[in-house]
Amino acid sequence: MPTNNKMGINQINTNKISINQIAIDQISPDQVQGKTEEHLYLLQGAVSVHRAMKKDFDALVTAAQKDGIELKVASGFRSFDRQMMLWNNKFSGKTPIKNIDGNVVSTKNLSQLELAQCILLYSALPGASRHHWGCDIDVYAPNLLTDNYQLQLEPWEYSEQGPLAKLSSWLVQHAHKFGFYFPYAIFQGGVAHEPWHLSYLPLAQKFEQAFDIELLSLTLENSALLGKDIIIKNLEDIAKRYINNVCAAPTNVILNGL
Repeated sequence: MPTNNKMGINQINTNKISINQIAIDQISPDQVQGKTEEHLYLLQGAVSVHRAMKKDFDALVTAAQKDGIELKVASGFRSFDRQMMLWNNKFSGKTPIKNIDGNVVSTKNLSQLELAQCILLYSALPGASRHHWGCDIDVYAPNLLTDNYQLQLEPWEYSEQGPLAKLSSWLVQHAHKFGFYFPYAIFQGGVAHEPWHLSYLPLAQKFEQAFDIELLSLTLENSALLGKDIIIKNLEDIAKRYINNVCAAPTNVILNGL
């Protein structure tokens, strides 16, 4: 289970962490599946990120600030239990599911597999979310939004006509200089385009290699995931279409930690 020792998270000097010292076999299954907070740094409020990412993230924030953008994290690390709640709320109908056009999906006549596929467009399976790793973040810029604006994390907000257009354009031009890229830069038939989702490549590529589909299957089997039987039955196809189907990182992404 995740620890609640938030103060303990920040007792490690992040400036002394070398990412190339983090071997794949040092990334525990619990880190991959969001069941521990041992790898995290408490960034702001309840938002945590991987401690080995903090230095380059701080540099990204500073650079954005110089160009008039207040870069903030809307969502960083997300635990297995939190992801489970998000999934089950959608599967049960408690939370509406939106399609790629932003419209609410009618789930009345959907099979369980079709329902799962609709959810996977924007929400990962618990145990397979990149947010478990702490090196994937959803970002926004509150100084570009009007007072009392409720952030939706929808593509139109980051489009040329959206309130976060300046942030989106700036990230495309500069994020790679600090080791970040967009894993969902375009829709590839799996997860939708997510212009708010940044991934820190030096760490993400190691977590990708540490991912184990057999362990995920076992974890889901022993969980309270709604629809788990049909999901486990189709897990290989789900992994191919949604979990592993991310955009290739541009060759200009700077791997500062390597």
